[in-house]
Amino acid sequence: MTATRVDAELIRRLPKAVLHDHLDGGLRPATVVELADAVGHTLPTNDPGELAAWYYAAANSGDLVRYIATFEHTLAVMQTREGLLRTAEEYVLDLAADGVVYGEVRYAPELMLNGGLTLPEVVETVQEGLAAGMAKAAAAGTPVRVGTLLCGMRMFDRVREAADLAVAFRDAGVVGFDIAGAEDGFAPADHLEAFEHLRRENVPFTIHAGEAHGLPSIHQALQVCGAQRIGHGVRITDDIPDLAAGKLGRLAGWVRDRRIALEMCPTSNLQTGAATSIAEHPITALKDLGFRVTLNTDNRLVSGTTMTREMSLLVEQAGWSVEDLRTVTVNALKSAFLPFDERNALIRDVVLPGYEAAL
Repeated sequence: MTATRVDAELIRRLPKAVLHDHLDGGLRPATVVELADAVGHTLPTNDPGELAAWYYAAANSGDLVRYIATFEHTLAVMQTREGLLRTAEEYVLDLAADGVVYGEVRYAPELMLNGGLTLPEVVETVQEGLAAGMAKAAAAGTPVRVGTLLCGMRMFDRVREAADLAVAFRDAGVVGFDIAGAEDGFAPADHLEAFEHLRRENVPFTIHAGEAHGLPSIHQALQVCGAQRIGHGVRITDDIPDLAAGKLGRLAGWVRDRRIALEMCPTSNLQTGAATSIAEHPITALKDLGFRVTLNTDNRLVSGTTMTREMSLLVEQAGWSVEDLRTVTVNALKSAFLPFDERNALIRDVVLPGYEAAL
């Protein structure tokens, strides 16, 4: 398998799984332009190509706070039922076109209330749009399953409300929870009550940690709050003084040995300054050390990326093989917020045969 020539077309055909992808960071540029015109929102440019370029340039500042600020325009067109239905449906169709067979999409309902929708109405509308997208993708012969993670914004005071929503909709397509937003200065443990509630209700959750802030945020997310996965987690290398030698500190050892998935997003990490290059991104060294790394897009519009592109960059610049791509795909499904038998079925019946067929 590793001797197979790995080109963009082969990578496009490979079945993929993405665990860390924000709904409001993945809109189509043309959709943003059309919806902005409908609601009277002013964009930096009304040309879809130029808007895509603006997003990519604005996000390449090396500053997480400025990176997050680029979401002003996508959120502006996601305040109505029509906007949410369209963006959710297109989100699924774009995943299917990229060869994704399982995805988890995350968003913060509290950021989509300016058009008069209530929190439950936001969730219901997004789920309706996702369902429409999945039906169309299946009819086209490119089925994809999408589960939802609801986010609380860690710098605001509605995290517990978002957690309550995740519990309320856990049988209606919501598979888990997350906190998002500026990481530095907003510790995961500030929202311990919400995480304790989720644990009592058996709702799994991941936490953004170890990107803009270091080991303390990862430690809190895991050992205080009880996260099952870590969003980004690139700073776990701070507990591995010599990556080449592979001597792990206690926290890094805990993450590896307990098979805690790291939702790694190479292009996004370059944009926010959490990594210096694709070739030197920690995902490769951590993979080689046996960590359960997963590969993700984070924000497809903002980062100008897709899963095919992320895989291609690692092949071209970090020497990854098809076997490596299969490994991170299986890793993602092993740690998906799905029942065990459903995860196994996706691996056994979709991913592994898909890799064999592509080769």
